[in-house]
Amino acid sequence: MKPTRPARPDETGAIKKKWTGKLPVALVFPNVYHIGMSNLGMQLVYGLVNAHHDFVCERVFLPDSPSSPRSVESSRPLTDFPILLCTVSFEQDYVNLVKLLISGGIEPFADKRGQADRIAPGTPLVVGGGVATFINPEPLAPYFDLFLLGEAEPSLPEFLNRLLQHGRDGFASRDELLLDMAFHQSGCYVPHFYDMEYQGHRFEAVNRRCDVPYPVKKTTLTDPGVAGHSQLLTADTEFSDLFLTELGRGCSRGCRFCAAGFVYRPPRLWQAGSIIKALEEKGEQTKRVGLLGMEMARADDLARIADVLGASSCQLSFSSLRADALSPELLKLLGASGLKTAAIAPDGGSERLRRVINKGITEEELLWAAQELVKAGVTNLKLYFMIGLPTETDVDLQELVDLTFRIRERIGAVGRARGRLPMLTVSLNSFVPKAWTPFQFAAFAGVPELKGKIKFLRKEFAGQANIRLNVDNPDNAFFQAVLARGDRKVGEMLFHLASAPGNWRQVFRRHDVQPEYYTRERERHERFPWEVIDHGIRRDYLWAEYRRALAGKKTPVCDTTSCRRCGVCDGK
Repeated sequence: MKPTRPARPDETGAIKKKWTGKLPVALVFPNVYHIGMSNLGMQLVYGLVNAHHDFVCERVFLPDSPSSPRSVESSRPLTDFPILLCTVSFEQDYVNLVKLLISGGIEPFADKRGQADRIAPGTPLVVGGGVATFINPEPLAPYFDLFLLGEAEPSLPEFLNRLLQHGRDGFASRDELLLDMAFHQSGCYVPHFYDMEYQGHRFEAVNRRCDVPYPVKKTTLTDPGVAGHSQLLTADTEFSDLFLTELGRGCSRGCRFCAAGFVYRPPRLWQAGSIIKALEEKGEQTKRVGLLGMEMARADDLARIADVLGASSCQLSFSSLRADALSPELLKLLGASGLKTAAIAPDGGSERLRRVINKGITEEELLWAAQELVKAGVTNLKLYFMIGLPTETDVDLQELVDLTFRIRERIGAVGRARGRLPMLTVSLNSFVPKAWTPFQFAAFAGVPELKGKIKFLRKEFAGQANIRLNVDNPDNAFFQAVLARGDRKVGEMLFHLASAPGNWRQVFRRHDVQPEYYTRERERHERFPWEVIDHGIRRDYLWAEYRRALAGKKTPVCDTTSCRRCGVCDGK
């Protein structure tokens, strides 16, 4: 389906279809336009739904000002759509999602919506997807009729066809559709059919109302004909008219804090032909390209990509780069692109901590990478660190400071020779334990401890030339940590926060939900609500990796041709 005319004057690629004879779908992103349009996953879903002749898909974002949400393409309210597809990537957007439903005139709770058995505008089918939902869907379970867990490309076309089987002009029965989806739709999780059993605060078991699948196996894309890429371009994003293209999905490194590195297993590098086809979709007028997944790219693939982009005089941008993956081919590509800003992520401030998190990067590799990036023309270098990691001590924090100073010294020598000293931006983020990682068993450090670490680091970096410090808010990280390993009890609090915003801790305690219960260290055999999903990862593997982390032991990278450690590739 080709775009007709811009839905917004600053957009390229928007699709505006006539509604006659088509099933309308609202694609809901629970944040403002600027953030949502920076999300490649949302754009991929937009393209997939609109590629289907029988559907019209329009985007809905959180309004910038207090008002009812309306679609970008035709300014219709949410109550005009019988189907809402919600893509959720971040825990911080959970409250926004509930706010958006309420302000859009939609009953937020799925069970109350279900009292109107007919799916129709005003009482829509509300569907959840996005990476946050297949890490842990449970905090959002009270609000969704169903989830599509996993990657959208294998499951969404099947889901759309099943919707049509139940009626284009009106659905006979919500219960009938949900049962069909739960039993037959790939990656489908219908929370209504799964009751969570507790003993006090403690989650104990899942009781199914009927013989629906348990656990629910996520969907995984194996080999795209065309690599994932931007469907729309606008200056009003984090990337400003940047055409994003995936080089692959997942990561072989096994960093123990990284949920994406585990839930996107097995790691997959797309074929060069698929990547080139995606780049050919950018159009001749687009001169800025962002490549996602550079750490996996092969040298020969980079050479082909460089030839294609060089022929059209494109400027390149990258997400953070692996310090030990800066091949000569990649550095050449960086230099030719005129890249001025780059990021590397030591994550742990000391070499000991990097062993704990299985980062596998030495200090010398970091120093060399910083030096080579500046030689390639980078003038603004970002360093990403986490604080509050398991086993972190004051010694590790001091080593973070010392490492930063040594990097400044190394790149300063290159900069002075060129007549311009590069700027270092140090970004500090509080560690948040995530489900489906070895650190799902770890405790969140706590706000007072994190504030103490930040105070120390601010003092150490104060007044330092050519170093800029960015720090997150530990209280926001605390809230994120509660949501990340939360359950349906936590999910119910989202409604109270959306209805009457206030101090989130007070709201939780008023309803006898203790935030600290969700941020504590977890026991080896404790049941977890997010285990309703089947990622193929063995629980005993995650526990063993947690113990290896505490012992400071490294684990080799994931080799899908021979490795069978975690369970994902068993039988493949």
